[in-house]
Amino acid sequence: MNKSLADLIKISNVTGKDTTLVQGGGGNTSVKTEDGKYMYIKASGTALKDMSKTRGWRRMRLEPVLSIIGDKSLAKLEPSKREPEVVDRLLLACDDKVKGGARPSVEAHLHAILDKYVIHLHPLVIAAYVNAKDGKAVIERLFKKEKFTPLWVPYTDPGFMLAKKIASLVGNYQKQFGKKPAVMILGKHGLFVTAKTAEAALRLVRKVIKLCSSKLKRLKTQDARRNIPARSDINAAKSAIRKAVHVATGQKLTVNHFPNINSITAFMARKDAAKLLATPALNPDELVYANGSAMWLQNCDVKTITRKLTSLLKKGQKPASAFIVKGLGLFVAADKKTAPVIAEITAGSVLIRIYAQQFGGILALNKRQQDFINNWEAEAFRKKLVSGKTGKK
Repeated sequence: MNKSLADLIKISNVTGKDTTLVQGGGGNTSVKTEDGKYMYIKASGTALKDMSKTRGWRRMRLEPVLSIIGDKSLAKLEPSKREPEVVDRLLLACDDKVKGGARPSVEAHLHAILDKYVIHLHPLVIAAYVNAKDGKAVIERLFKKEKFTPLWVPYTDPGFMLAKKIASLVGNYQKQFGKKPAVMILGKHGLFVTAKTAEAALRLVRKVIKLCSSKLKRLKTQDARRNIPARSDINAAKSAIRKAVHVATGQKLTVNHFPNINSITAFMARKDAAKLLATPALNPDELVYANGSAMWLQNCDVKTITRKLTSLLKKGQKPASAFIVKGLGLFVAADKKTAPVIAEITAGSVLIRIYAQQFGGILALNKRQQDFINNWEAEAFRKKLVSGKTGKK
């Protein structure tokens, strides 16, 4: 196997197996070939942990990928026309024998401007800062004594505009420090590390995670076995949620219960649980897969849930897919394949919301940012792949 591809599979599998680093199949990786002509990159909608020598990646010619960022005409297009055009160009840049129409990551043009090995993750400990009002200032103090200075990237619409923004910031960083940034921390998004070897990239991930973890208070967890809810209460909650979803949306969805999740158990014990969930989605993944933040339910009755779901719809928002019922835990209304992904994202989201309180409070996606993501075809494509509703792999 080509060494670049072998390295891509390695860094993808190692990081993808850790749900504290990436949730719901998100994140992406890339490796450039020795001759600098090609780049192997994760395919959109593929979980890092599932990548293998036969699936989950594409090989791309670097020259046409880099030309996308330099095309000034793209910046003048409306997002609805620009983003599909970018997707088409990225597909045309693919040069491999992969069959089935797998798309390269929509962030391929961003990866192209960075060092040889790139790992992009959504670590929970990083999210504690990038989703907090004072997160940037805390990060700057935290890394002040380190040999490498991270590049902080303010939240920008994903896709072409994010790649353009990072290209500009990386250029300024090079002028100031004489090299490209080894670490980039993206507001409301996640972490990028880039290095010349696979081992160096993985070491850098571990170092950043360790440093950022050092400032977070340990989560107070309770032994879930002490308060095991009655099966009758769980079934009643499932029934109430299922009926309410059907009344409010017309959808007939299966309701799944996910017990004994430490972050959910700790979250339910908080007096400010309802307040923490009152904010919109924290990041694109939570909005795309879970339809936004989970709904907090003090009592689980059909009328209350229906009223809350209807209220969301009247405001032009998506109906919640995740429900946290006090004393009972997490419930997810979704198809069989998507439900575990939503549960994983929600479990991480409540943890992030708890942590963000340490750094000035939660900083969520605003209305304009949500609208862009909701209308972005690339995110809809990813969700279809996870749910299995498309034949494209």
